[in-house]
Amino acid sequence: MTATHLLGIRHHGPGSARAVAARLAELEPDVVLIEGPPEADVLVELTEDPAMAPPVALLAYATDDVSRAAFWPFAVFSPEWQALTYAREAGIPVRFCDLPAANTFAAGPDELAGPPVDPLALLASAGGYDDPERWWDDVVESRRDSENPFDVIADAMTAVREDEEPPQGSEARREAYMRSVLRRTRKDGFENIAVVCGAWHVPALADPLPPASHDQAVLKGLPKRKVACTWVPWTHGRLATASGYGAGVRSPGWYHHLFTTAEDVTARWLTGVAGVLREEDLPVSTAHVIEAVRLAEALATLRGRSSAGLAEVTEATRSVLCGGDEVQVELVTRRLVVGERLGEVPDRVPQPPLAADLTATAKRLRLKKDPVVKELDLDLRTPGGLDRSKLLHRLRILGIEWGSREASARRNKGTFRETWALAWEPSFEVDLVAAAVYGTTVPSAATAAVRGTVEGTPPLDEVTTAVENCLLADLPEALPEALAALDARAAADADVARLMSALPALARATRYGNVRGTDTGALRAVADRMLDRICAGLPPAAHGIDDDAAARLAALVDGVHDATSLLDDAAKERWLAALARLAERPSLPPLLAGRLTRILHDSGLLDALDIELRLGRALTPGITPSAGAAYVEGFFDGGALLLVHDEGLLRVIDAWLAGIPPEVFTEVLPLLRRTFGAFSGPEKRAIGHRAAGLTGPARLAPVADELDEDRAERVLPVLATLLGVGA
Repeated sequence: MTATHLLGIRHHGPGSARAVAARLAELEPDVVLIEGPPEADVLVELTEDPAMAPPVALLAYATDDVSRAAFWPFAVFSPEWQALTYAREAGIPVRFCDLPAANTFAAGPDELAGPPVDPLALLASAGGYDDPERWWDDVVESRRDSENPFDVIADAMTAVREDEEPPQGSEARREAYMRSVLRRTRKDGFENIAVVCGAWHVPALADPLPPASHDQAVLKGLPKRKVACTWVPWTHGRLATASGYGAGVRSPGWYHHLFTTAEDVTARWLTGVAGVLREEDLPVSTAHVIEAVRLAEALATLRGRSSAGLAEVTEATRSVLCGGDEVQVELVTRRLVVGERLGEVPDRVPQPPLAADLTATAKRLRLKKDPVVKELDLDLRTPGGLDRSKLLHRLRILGIEWGSREASARRNKGTFRETWALAWEPSFEVDLVAAAVYGTTVPSAATAAVRGTVEGTPPLDEVTTAVENCLLADLPEALPEALAALDARAAADADVARLMSALPALARATRYGNVRGTDTGALRAVADRMLDRICAGLPPAAHGIDDDAAARLAALVDGVHDATSLLDDAAKERWLAALARLAERPSLPPLLAGRLTRILHDSGLLDALDIELRLGRALTPGITPSAGAAYVEGFFDGGALLLVHDEGLLRVIDAWLAGIPPEVFTEVLPLLRRTFGAFSGPEKRAIGHRAAGLTGPARLAPVADELDEDRAERVLPVLATLLGVGA
């Protein structure tokens, strides 16, 4: 006599997992059927490897379109994982019984849709709960007894489905396939069958089953697609609902604690919370922990719960351990409630060649795939630092952002040091499969990706970025093609702004090449030709532009000026000569004119007298105050120390400010505030002290007996606003 036992579960939960393990031990089935893609049947034996440590996930993807991919995650507290563990230890077969991924990926993304209603919400509402998560946690997940809940779950789901329309579309096909697997298992001679599936599907699999012909008609003619399947590491963070995972839970870290802790659950949890806070140098004592445990247990008693749940321990954490600080509570939630655990899979798990090459390279370079963001400081003068940098840059070319560049804490302006923030995401496994179209190793794939970028007529900035990437990632085979494309695009591009935007990356690339031992002769030649075109095209580009365009051009001028310092002296001389010629043009927008004057002064081409004369001309009464303010903004964008050290400049600015007519002062004030407000506090104070000591005709110095106290008081708020200091 065949017996089929339906164990309806939620996909992740300690109570469900504990109940499944206890029920299977009681039933001693001949075979276990688990909701999941049948393509993974051949991968079940890999769970026997001691190196397999959850959380992990089954990854299935269409081999001809990697965008069609799906994950089936498992944590240690997942009922399906406990079913796999039981079957492995009992030596009985396991079969996955959901609709094959081959059909799902061929039919459309709707195949991954869930039930048409939220059964937990309906049951929670019937039980007087407004939160389905809290209801399920109370009645199932927080239970620590081994009582069989599956009959009650089956009855509840049957009642919910009685009022619903028969399933259609993807749900109908999934349940038809599950029944077909159940019939086939019975036909294979298994008499004691356990089925672990989502609670929603239990009524559809209960006897009596509909005729086989009915399910065959539902499944007839389903399209198929070639699919590959493997195991990949997963994280607790990706199990969380907040990550966008449809079957996720709010608190993977808490659920893991409930499942793996046999005694003193509350005390051990709050001790862990204290450890997290102490790692951040926050004052948490043993007395705090004791008081928090007492509060959590008291809350549970008041609420009629047998033990403290997540709500109680969180309130105790907030009140006692964090002192009401929500930032600290958020830290605990991120570190513990959700958690940062990363699973592991054995080396013998099948991987695409590109993923296998990355795994081997990362192991050789001692780069661990860790979901927690960690800073990595690399010295490119060492072989290990250089090789790690190349790998991370190659992965970025492939769209795999394992590392992101950060500003170095050492504030080193050279190119011998790089600082990265590393954090591994499980979704990168899919990105690796997608990038496999470029090659079977990371270097070859990155080379092919760069070549693909520079083919045809891509925008100049994309080609420039590709050249920079070639040097950063050490891709010598792609560099000649990228340089040829860059030279061609730069020669054909008449837009000076685009040329100016592209040059800084090339200048940086020449420095990268020096550090990385790459010949950058051809790159310097391209940069020189581009600089010549910029110098020739700059005057027309600056003619007849409005204030906004002048601000953008000034920013581009700054970028090119910094870039020329990375090239040779001849390039810098040509650039400064072009700026000097441009600065003599009378029709320049005042902001750009001021910026050019400052650059020429900082480069030693204009002395203090020249600056006073130019500022004096720009700030004469014949020039509108708004134009003068724009000139001042452009000039002092490089810093305010000139006003501190050069009394002549300070006198010019002081006299100009004093001479602005009252009726236009309020119009000019926002421009002045933007300029002077950008100065640092010490700079403002130093300027104020110097201005207070000015004497002479350029400064208004009323005689004491002629001082009007009321009028003077009215001036003070304006001056305070202008200088950015307190009144």
